[in-house]
Amino acid sequence: MKNFILFDNDGVLVETEKWYFEANVKALSQLNIKLYEDVYQEIMARGGTAWEVAQKQGIEEHIIDKQREKRDIYYQEFLKTKDITISGVKETLKELSKKYKMAIITTSRRVDFDLIHKNRGIVDFMDFTLCVEEYKRAKPYPDPYLAGLKKFNAKKEHTIVVEDSQRGLSSAFAAKIDCAIVKNEFTKTHDFSKAKYFIENIKDLKELLSTL
Repeated sequence: MKNFILFDNDGVLVETEKWYFEANVKALSQLNIKLYEDVYQEIMARGGTAWEVAQKQGIEEHIIDKQREKRDIYYQEFLKTKDITISGVKETLKELSKKYKMAIITTSRRVDFDLIHKNRGIVDFMDFTLCVEEYKRAKPYPDPYLAGLKKFNAKKEHTIVVEDSQRGLSSAFAAKIDCAIVKNEFTKTHDFSKAKYFIENIKDLKELLSTL
């Protein structure tokens, strides 16, 4: 029986991943570098960084740092202006909160996370949230989900992770926590062979949990 749910954020609760990609594309284009989506997906799946592409072309680190700052600005502009809502999330969380303890475990920076969730109402259903500054190593390492377990004082067998990326699945798998993958077009090329469960959308999570 599962009593605890650890949610990924981007692509699971909000549709932000494509805008992070576009922010990287925009910043890299100013260095005359084209970031292709298939290359980005390979990097993302293993937990790398888009700036590897610039490094391979010999771009100096101080220039990359400056463009990374611009990327962060572009991303925040997208977060403020684009519709990142995923249908059914709030309704599902409201139902699940009656029975389960829940948290968000994300590799997002806290500043971006807080902007994403300003007046959105999603975090109202969570016991806590953990961002990239709040654990030692990011996904695909197990640290984020192990930190979530520790904060809940939960057993692995009583916990489920909800993810949409290979990197996140790898993190959950390394932490030895069962993982449900929710379908997302942006990450459809990722390797999900280590996942225990699959759902078409977030609305299916309640039904899945009722069978466990």
